[in-house]
Parts: sequence; structure tokens; C-alpha cells
Amino acid sequence: MSEFEEQGFMTEDGLVCLEGTVERVIYYNEENAYGICEFAMAKEMTTIVGTLPYVGEGEHLSVFGRWVHNPKYGRQFRVERFEKQLPADVDSILRYLASGAVKGIGVKRAAKIVDEFGEDTFDVIENHPEWLAQIPGISRKKAEEISENFKAESGMRSTMLFFREYFGSALSVKIYKTFGPDSVAMTKENPYILCDHVDGIDFAKADNIASKYNISRDSENRVMSGILYVLNKNSHGNGHVCLPVDELTQASAQLLGVENDAIVNAYKKLIIREKLRIMKSDGRTYAFTKEAYDAEQYIAKKLDSLDRLCFRIDYSDIERFILREESKFSITYAPLQRKAISMALENGVMVLTGGPGTGKTTVVRALLNIFESMDMRVALAAPTGRAAKRLSESTSKEAKTIHRLLEMEYGEGDRAVFMRDEHNLLDENVIIVDEASMIDNALMCALLKAVKPGARMVIIGDSDQLPSVGAGNVLRDIIASQRFATVTLNTIFRQAQESLIVTNSHAINEGRMPDLTSKNKDFFFLHRSSDAEIAHTIADLYKNRLPASYGAETVNKIQVITPSRRGEAGTDNLNVLLQGSLNPKDKSKREKVFRDKVFREGDRVMQTKNNYDIEWENASRSGVGIFNGDIGVICEIDQTEQYMEILFDDRRVLYDFSLLEDLEHAYAVTVHKSQGSEYPIVIIPMYSCPPMLMTRNLLYTAVTRAQEMVILVGREDYVQKMVENDRKAQRYTCLQQRLAEKK
Repeated sequence: MSEFEEQGFMTEDGLVCLEGTVERVIYYNEENAYGICEFAMAKEMTTIVGTLPYVGEGEHLSVFGRWVHNPKYGRQFRVERFEKQLPADVDSILRYLASGAVKGIGVKRAAKIVDEFGEDTFDVIENHPEWLAQIPGISRKKAEEISENFKAESGMRSTMLFFREYFGSALSVKIYKTFGPDSVAMTKENPYILCDHVDGIDFAKADNIASKYNISRDSENRVMSGILYVLNKNSHGNGHVCLPVDELTQASAQLLGVENDAIVNAYKKLIIREKLRIMKSDGRTYAFTKEAYDAEQYIAKKLDSLDRLCFRIDYSDIERFILREESKFSITYAPLQRKAISMALENGVMVLTGGPGTGKTTVVRALLNIFESMDMRVALAAPTGRAAKRLSESTSKEAKTIHRLLEMEYGEGDRAVFMRDEHNLLDENVIIVDEASMIDNALMCALLKAVKPGARMVIIGDSDQLPSVGAGNVLRDIIASQRFATVTLNTIFRQAQESLIVTNSHAINEGRMPDLTSKNKDFFFLHRSSDAEIAHTIADLYKNRLPASYGAETVNKIQVITPSRRGEAGTDNLNVLLQGSLNPKDKSKREKVFRDKVFREGDRVMQTKNNYDIEWENASRSGVGIFNGDIGVICEIDQTEQYMEILFDDRRVLYDFSLLEDLEHAYAVTVHKSQGSEYPIVIIPMYSCPPMLMTRNLLYTAVTRAQEMVILVGREDYVQKMVENDRKAQRYTCLQQRLAEKK
């Protein structure tokens, strides 16, 4: 046993406990409270790492965790939980305050306060802040601020201690950020506020805390929270904006284990408190959360307003604009393209749909030229970074993500806040938004709030692709309402007809089997019987066969897209298999273990959420923002400084370890994650998946992600099952009816 371990002792849960004092804070991240500190024990100094909220120099801690070996920096102690004791002697109090642990107190001010109050300093700061104003340089207002900051630090400490038996440190920090110093008191009174307001805490966890305080199963708070939980769970998991009241009642009763009468009584109170809204549609009564109801209602109202308020352009002018574009670029627009251009100029809201190769981009280019010739400012936007990048490349104009266009920032509780809204409208006269099938109700509502009255909206998308990950079915609802001008391009142009990717994608969309026999075009099928054979063949294609046939650089052009995360040919297994094949463990490559993943230098990774604060730089400029769907390569891992250097295309990013929950391996991605992106070569496993994923629109979406080549690997009967299965997941919304009523 080492001398380090001799100073600690083993706890009942198998953790080592060390006691000592924080000598120096080497690193601290305020967003997630991750810290690295020099820690002085009775005989030795060591380094402690982990989630250490509000830890300051001079503090005495009992830390519980395990010894780990950092390959670069040696032995460290990884903290899983800790207990604080404020310093008691004058020297330690002075050192603690001088370290900046309490905002508003620096070195000089700390010395003055401790000189005046000695060992009573903490009592004075917490309970008698007005006494601090006796010290020159500290006003009454500043004294109150110091006291509040000290109480906040104390509140965090008590919050961490209370919640440590229920949650990890990261969730405890989230709770404190949401509710502040009253976190513990509010939770004891009503534990269900946790699942109502804190991401990552489900109803079962709140129920577990409630059981410790003998809260009855039919308590008002529990039943109301359970109803809202069922609504929110169906929103996040199934894309429902609302639920039929009878289904909601049944699901809530089953979750809560109470009679329907208790559910009905809770409904009434939720409606009175304006947390629940009711609407009748097609003979059924639907229940919404207030936020979902208001968002859907706003979408319908604002789209109708935009369509009615925009100024009308004379038909003769429209025809002149179109003829000018044809003459300038020596082209002739197809009849439906001319119709689309004309309708976008005639109407305040216009929807343009169509599959690959039907000329949507040509229409967008024409509209950009015409609107700009009229001195109208145009904003190009898309829901993801990849989709925005593709839109920029196809139009040679800057396109932004919708979040970037709306100048999103993070507010309290790390929730998205848009700086552009009804009080700070966008300047543009025309908003052209692409990949609209990916836009959910919440994002469409946020976008429309920022569009100024009288502006035009051109909504572009492929309604046959998968719907948005978030709640709603906005594009399909808008089209189905028949309220707005809509053009569906359906002619495949001659150049596109030469591509089997294009013709097969249209065949799939129409319910016909794609051509799987071709050996000399851009669409191939490789028969494999078992899931294990499929996975092995994909790894061989990725590492050996495709690079051998098309050049070594091909490996960077390949993307495996799977229907599911699960199974031998799902993303979870394929990413492990492909990492082991393409980037195996090597002594020269550093690694970072995060939960069940091993990130390794050289790995291909994907950002899974929009992050507008990450700074990047390349050879010519710098900027901020890495977006959902962006794929990069890990160049370097620095365990001491707790970051990775990742290259996203040509953008180099220092990626803090605190952000790793937003990163995953990207040798293989799901179809849902690939939406809005395109890749040169796409490999798709055709294997046995859950029936809900064996659908036509999922296969169609996967195939249309490819630019140059598609390879299906697996069984032909699975391809046929997907083509024949035109089942589209039902999503409960009332947007179609709201829009239809505006006609």
C-alpha cells in the first residue's frame, strides 16, 4: 500500500476517503464545476480532479473517490463526492477569502474583513452583512452583495450534500443553477419540481425522493406532475405536440397507480393554473402543455398574418423577372419551376417540395437573384449546421442555422434563449428556410416570432423524409392544411436521371423496389445473410475494398448510416468495430474514457448539439460555433488541461472535456442523425431492426444522403419490407386544423 493510501481510509461503498486542504486551484470550469486542485494532506501533496463546485483555496475537504493513473501526469485522485468544512482559524479564513472563493472579496478586502472580525468573519458575512459596511471601501450595497454570494456558495454546498445519494455531481449542479439556495427546501416540499424543471431527472427519480418524505401516491403535486411528465415524455420521445385526453388519462393512471378521478381533478387544477390547455379537433379532445399550445397557436396565426400582409407583385413584373433570369443564365425553367418562382413572388408564404434531382436549388438561385434585384434583404437558413453549409455551397450565399440567425444564447439552467424575437425583429424582407422537414414546433415558433410583419417566407423541404426529432410535423401540417401556395417538383432532370441514386430514391418513395442489380453505376447491393456478416463486410468495405478501388483518400468520404443504434449492424456496435479496425488502440495515441466510450486520437466524431460558444480557427480566420451533425477528427487529447483538439473540416477547436456528452463516434450514425447532411459515399446495412424503423421514408432519407455512391449491405427481403412499409409514425398535432381554419 502506498503512503498516499495509508493516509486515507476505505468507505463502505468501496471509495477511498482523503482529508486535506486545497492548496491551489489549477483549473476550474464554472459551467459544470469541473476542477483540478493541488491537495495537501497530513504528509503529502497530491492532485484531485472531478466535479468540485465552489471549492476555494484554503478550504478543508473530505474527498471520496479512487486513485487513477494519468499517462502523462501520473497518479491523481478522482473525486466522486466530497464534504466541505469552512476554515475555522484566522489564517485559514484569510487564505480562503483571499483566494476569491466569495465574489466581491479580493486579497486586500479579505485582510480588512478578517482583521476586523477574526474568527467571527463567516458569521458576520452571513448574518450581519451591515457590519461589513463599517469597513472603509465597503458600501451597504456591496456588503449585501458579498453576503448573498457567500450564501450562494453555502447553498451549493448544502445542495450537493443533500442530493448526493440521489444524483451525481453534475445533476446536483443543474438543480442548484435552476432553484438556487432554496433547492433543498423546495425539493423537500415538492420533489416533483425536479422532473418538471431540470433536464435529466425523470419522474421515477423524483418519486424516489418523495417516498423518503412519505408523500402520498395521490397527492395533488404528484398527480399534476405525473400528467405533465407523460405529456413531456411523449413530446420528447414520440414527437407528439399533444395527446388525446383519454390516452393521457390512461397513461397517467398507469404511471401513478391512482384512480381516474384523481387524474380528472388534477386536470382541472392544471387548467386553472394555466399549465394545461385543452382543444377539440376531429371529434377528439386533446391536452397540451401551455407552452406547446401557445407555440402551435402562434405558428398558425403568424403564418396567416405573413401571407395576408405581404405586398403583391404584378404578374407582368413576375414574368419579366423570370424571362430576365432565363436570358441571363441561358436556361429555360421547367413549368413547375416557373410556377414555384411565380408563387414565391406572389405570396407571403410559399412551400416548395420535391425529391432529389428535381431542381429545387435552381428555383432558390432564381429567387435570390430576383429578390436582391428588388433591393430586398434575404436570409438563408436551415435547422442544422451541415444543412446550412450545403445551402451556402449550392447558392454561393451565406446561410446560417436558424439558431444562429436568431442569435441564440444560453440562459438560466442552460436553456436556449433567442435574442431575436418579437421585440427584436430580423431585418430581412425574405426568409428562405431549407430542410424544413427537420423543423419542430418550438423552433418554427421561435423563427416566426422574429420575422417582421410583411416579410415573405419560402419554406423548402422534402415532406417524404423523416419528420423532425422534436415535437411536431410542421412541414406536413402546413402542406396538408392547403392554406398556402405549394409547389411539388416531380420531374427528374436529364442529368439527374443518369444517377441510380436519384432514380432509386424516387422508386423507393413511390413504393417500387430499387434496382439492386447494377454493377457499374453509383448504387450497389451486396447480399449478406447474417447481421455479423453485414457488420464484417461494412468494416472491410470501409478499411480495405473502397480505398483499394478508389484511392486511400476515399476513407474520409465514407459514412455508414444505419436505421438503429442497436444490433450487430447498429451504430453502437459498428462504431466499436470500426474504431477497432480503422483506429486501433496504440501506445502512441492518447485516450479519454467517458462513460462507456473510449475517445482516441485519430477518432472520427460527431457533434450532437448546436454549440454557439465554442471558438474555432483555421489558416485564414477565426469564429464561433460547432453544430449538430458536424463531423471531425480528434487530433490531440490533453488529460491535464482537460480538452481535446478536434478538426471539424478546416476548423480547429479546443474541445473541453465538460462537453463530451455532446460528442459521439461517427464512423456510423443513425438515419435521424444524418438528416440535413450529405456525404460522398454512404453505406447502409439492411438488417433486422425494430419494426417501427423498417419504413419507406427512413430508407428514402438514408439513400438521399449520398452524393456519389450508395452501397446497401444485407438482405434483399429487408429492402423490400422497408419499401412496402409506408407506415408513418403518427404524431398528435392540431396545427393542420388551426391553419385550415384560417382559409
